[in-house]
Amino acid sequence: MTEAGALLYFEDEAPAALRLAQAAGLVPHRIERHRFPDGEIQLTLPPHLPARVVLLRSLHQPNDKLTELMLAAPTARQLGAQHLSLVAPYLAYMRQDMAFAPGQAVSQRIVGGWLATLFDAVISVDPHLHRVSTLAQAVPVRQAIALSAAPLLGDWIAQHRPGAFLLGPDRESAQWVTQAAAVHGLPHAVCSKVRRGDHAVDIALPACDLRGQAVVILDDVASSGHTLATAAALALAAGAASVDVAVTHALLAGDALQRIHQSGVGAFWSTDSIAHESNVVALAALLAPALQDKQARS
Repeated sequence: MTEAGALLYFEDEAPAALRLAQAAGLVPHRIERHRFPDGEIQLTLPPHLPARVVLLRSLHQPNDKLTELMLAAPTARQLGAQHLSLVAPYLAYMRQDMAFAPGQAVSQRIVGGWLATLFDAVISVDPHLHRVSTLAQAVPVRQAIALSAAPLLGDWIAQHRPGAFLLGPDRESAQWVTQAAAVHGLPHAVCSKVRRGDHAVDIALPACDLRGQAVVILDDVASSGHTLATAAALALAAGAASVDVAVTHALLAGDALQRIHQSGVGAFWSTDSIAHESNVVALAALLAPALQDKQARS
């Protein structure tokens, strides 16, 4: 009989971890975490681990979590892990894929290369890639798997807003809007956007008739909320009957969710890639087959 693999997780991600462990046939083990008064972190893993180990850590608010990975991965190897996978539904430091000014650190290349020294495989969901076409280019591990939650979000939208018009807030969102719309044949289009700063964007609606439509704005990430709020206000001004929002990653920095609702958005839906009260779509059913297929190929 093949030894069951282990899923390592932290307390703040316990619900998602237990769903994934059950779906993937892994034995869950919580990593104990202690912070000393001076800010240093102490981790305690199970004293014995099987050959196949999966570590779940979504990397929003990433700086402490990257330190956790630096400590946890070598320790897991010492305790018996021979094949170590990172499941990072949200993968941080992917936006900076080139230097835009002299002296800038290219964080995608640095963080991705470092993760490749720790793990044999990395699995992420809707990673925020711009000028690279595959996750393997950003994280050069033996197995780099990028999944998309767009079809699952499309299922949710079709169930709760039948016949909705899917609207992407910018050209980058086209890939997710197209996937979400395809299964249920939903009408869709994307806006054009010019970003003038972290909190300033100009958006133009596509050439389509939104009058009387139940519009759902679909994107990979909700961070500051400015882009989503601007697109929602424009859709309502163009005659949309309602506007809701669905995203993979609910980062929601500061008062972002309040800003989004103040623009006229009704429901705000997200996956459980980041634990939040808006989570309606669990990713376990998406992640588990990738882990099982990876096990067969490892």
